[in-house]
Amino acid sequence: MAKRAKRLKKGIESLKEEIENHFVKIEEDAKNENTEMRRYHIKEIDKSLLKTLETKIHALSTDDDSAREYRKRLEELKRREGII
Repeated sequence: MAKRAKRLKKGIESLKEEIENHFVKIEEDAKNENTEMRRYHIKEIDKSLLKTLETKIHALSTDDDSAREYRKRLEELKRREGII
């Protein structure tokens, strides 16, 4: 079980980094007024990365609420972009 927990923790950290990279790309695309790429990054975070992060956090049974924080940031971006 220790190996599994270690892999889950490593996977969670990796997902957090990838989500942060997508948020950075969204901000860059906002500066360049590239609406299509912003929407792509928002969907990528929403549909795959956050769900995977939530699943891994749940499997690890930890009280990490970073997925909630990312979800909140994403919802704010969606409102700002007019996607919601």
